[in-house]
Amino acid sequence: MKQNIKGVLFGLAAFGAWGFFPVYWKQLQSVNAFEILCHRIVWSSIFLGGIIAWQQRWNEVLEIIQNPRAVNILVISGFLVGFNWFVYIWAVNSGRVVETSLGYYMNPMINVGLGYLLLQERFSKIQWSAVFFALSGVIYALAAYGTVPVFALALAFSFAFYGLSRKKIDALPIPMLFIETLILFIPALAYIGFRVAMGTTPFLEQAALSVLCIGAGVVTSLPLLWFAAAVKRLKLSTIGILQYLAPSIAFVLGVFVYKEPFSRHNLITFVFIWAGVILYIWDTTLHKKS
Repeated sequence: MKQNIKGVLFGLAAFGAWGFFPVYWKQLQSVNAFEILCHRIVWSSIFLGGIIAWQQRWNEVLEIIQNPRAVNILVISGFLVGFNWFVYIWAVNSGRVVETSLGYYMNPMINVGLGYLLLQERFSKIQWSAVFFALSGVIYALAAYGTVPVFALALAFSFAFYGLSRKKIDALPIPMLFIETLILFIPALAYIGFRVAMGTTPFLEQAALSVLCIGAGVVTSLPLLWFAAAVKRLKLSTIGILQYLAPSIAFVLGVFVYKEPFSRHNLITFVFIWAGVILYIWDTTLHKKS
């Protein structure tokens, strides 16, 4: 039970932070979306490497590297999360915060499906009720859109398979995250260097913006660490329900802060999904069911 509660708290911290990400990326609108992605990769790798060096945990990194299966999985998960980051940054800075929230509303249901089909996870009656409410909200949102939300689907599927791939490795979160970012480090650093050399980036030209680019490593790494800690303690299906916190925050930001379109369809979706979230968290924390 103690591990279950810790997992819920880590999950809430991760998804709460992710929910407020649009505020951060909006400050970097003058930077090319792909360059922002490269900054996230480079500075995350440096930040995580610093933590590992400080804690003297290089032996854990070597242990993973010596396992070919783990390395292969981390290569896949690294590219999945990199793709997810790029789509998210581009969508946010293109005025599609509400669509990103739809993507992350859909993602937990994909997690639930993967947990049920591939990991043999099962639910209590209250948990099934929670999933029913959440799924009803997602189906209603998809029907209300009228068209296929390509960016939402890309975000949903890429992050669902990222979570599944991480579930298949029995290793500590920080070394795994470090290796994931390290895999993409050289090409990301080369791209940043190229843009600096060509004079096509405000990085290193504007102090405040440069600090935000470097800080992308910290704001990227911390929620991922919390997410990894939650994945190790909870069912994939539980992670799926908790994840509704992030799109709900992003949804509110998109509608009330960035003044993106809001309709009664959005409101109905929001009510359905939060009903599911409340039911599932209540069942998990108070009735000691994971």
